Amino acid sequence: MTRRSRPPIWGWNMLELSGLSVTRQGRVVVDDVSLTVEPGKVTALLGANGAGKSELVLGIAGLLPVTGGKVLANGADLTAASPNMVRAAGVAAVPEGHQILTQLSVEDNLRAAAALLPPSGEAETLDFVWSLFPELAERKPQRAGTMSGGQQQMLAIGQALMCKPKYILIDEMSLGLAPLIVKRLTKVVGDLTGRGIGVLLVEQFVEVALQLASHVVVLRKGKVRLSVHPDEVRADRTILSNAYL
Repeated sequence: MTRRSRPPIWGWNMLELSGLSVTRQGRVVVDDVSLTVEPGKVTALLGANGAGKSELVLGIAGLLPVTGGKVLANGADLTAASPNMVRAAGVAAVPEGHQILTQLSVEDNLRAAAALLPPSGEAETLDFVWSLFPELAERKPQRAGTMSGGQQQMLAIGQALMCKPKYILIDEMSLGLAPLIVKRLTKVVGDLTGRGIGVLLVEQFVEVALQLASHVVVLRKGKVRLSVHPDEVRADRTILSNAYL
């Protein structure tokens, strides 16, 4: 790792990964990764295809086995927790690829994702998602699979928000989307951090990541190769290319 790296600052009020290792089909794909996501801030996770970014998100979310290290959310140990336990603890994931229920309506997608909420909380959270994404509010009865890729990504984020998360993990937010939609989603991430939600953002567009992030982490072959403030990357882009290569 570069000498510019910042050691994690452990505490109760954050999402913390400490020496995390994750396997997929018996192979180690994330190796000894430590990073933090603070409330109201974005930690951007960058790296080439196959670097282990998506596997890290799935490991945190309880969807891939963690074979080393810890996942802590505000002091609660989620290392071996099931996906439902992770969501109940306030950590929600938006996996890559708009993973929505394509045959259900937009509204039913959101209601299906609200299983952890009491009925009164469901109505309040639905109202929040509609206000955040008026594009979805206009399409409540529409079958989700008939929407555009950008609208499906909005719905996937809306599903994650239905558990009222303290932290949200968004994998490849901008992948395959038009610049206008990317700009729209960038604003949404800013709205979420303004409400105190911490965001771990896996992003292919470096400029988007630098615009949003308070900290940048680069993975290569499952390991952290760079961990810096985005200003350092803006001042010297070679440190980013060196970390990738």
